[in-house]
Amino acid sequence: MSPPPSVSAVAGCPSAEGTPGKRVAPARDTTFAAIGLAVSATVFFAMGDVAAKVLTSTLPAIEVTWLRYVVFCLVVIPTVFIARGARAMYTPRLRLQIIRALAMAGSSVFFILGLGHLQVAEATAINFISPIFITALSIPFLGERVGVRRWVAAAVGFLGVMLVVQPGGSAFQLAALLPIGAAFAWAVAAIATRRMSSERPEATLAWSAVIGLITLTAFVPFNWRAPIAGEIGLAVLMGAFSTTGHWLIILAYRKAAASIIAPFSYVQLLFAGLLGFAVFGTVPGAMTFTGGIVIAASGLYTAHRERIRAREARLAAAGIRRP
Repeated sequence: MSPPPSVSAVAGCPSAEGTPGKRVAPARDTTFAAIGLAVSATVFFAMGDVAAKVLTSTLPAIEVTWLRYVVFCLVVIPTVFIARGARAMYTPRLRLQIIRALAMAGSSVFFILGLGHLQVAEATAINFISPIFITALSIPFLGERVGVRRWVAAAVGFLGVMLVVQPGGSAFQLAALLPIGAAFAWAVAAIATRRMSSERPEATLAWSAVIGLITLTAFVPFNWRAPIAGEIGLAVLMGAFSTTGHWLIILAYRKAAASIIAPFSYVQLLFAGLLGFAVFGTVPGAMTFTGGIVIAASGLYTAHRERIRAREARLAAAGIRRP
């Protein structure tokens, strides 16, 4: 599962268009490298989701999520401590770190539960509703002012989700609510991330991994089935794919502004459909394609508006008025 396209901080990594005076926009010669990293990340996210769907056919979703977090921790924690030493996990914002970690873990559980009942492309398309929730939550929790155009874009994105879900139709499944829950949980994590944008990304990543694993471990005994060797191997691949995707997206956001990177997250819809067909022989329906296009259009416009707002903020900070 990938980060939502319009989040301006991924895994604790602030946007290149972040707080004025703290970061400056990266040089343009890194933009194409950043786009390549972002697109590569979507491939790994899609492969991780396909592996998770295969595992949900034999293992409980909570156990699948736990296995992914085990691999995540085994990779992230040693890397962070090697890079930062004993102060690797120092944070003055522990409460927000806990909220973010719990929201991310919840998002993963909801999404993987959904994968057990939906096609990968369907779950992925519905999950891209996250920017709508982020827009709504940014008003009370970040004090942002959301204009009419962003609300219209959010409404269009919601329409796209309705096309995929088809409520009231014969194709409707209650399981479609699960990736919606995942999207909301991820939006909460995104808001928490923005509230602590001054935190070191390594510390945020480590706290999310540790707290998520501890929380899931508390629930795993109630939903446990001993995995066989093949399932363990696939779980390792799933965790490796997901972790690699997150590292690639973090690198991408360090090389280019969030508004530049965000639109390329929607490439995951393509890879999710292709891999779903290759592994499961499933072909997304016409409504899934149509809804996915509408959702992507909404997200692209939202990213465009965020880029404009970031540019206006930089100009205002420099005391420059637009003509």
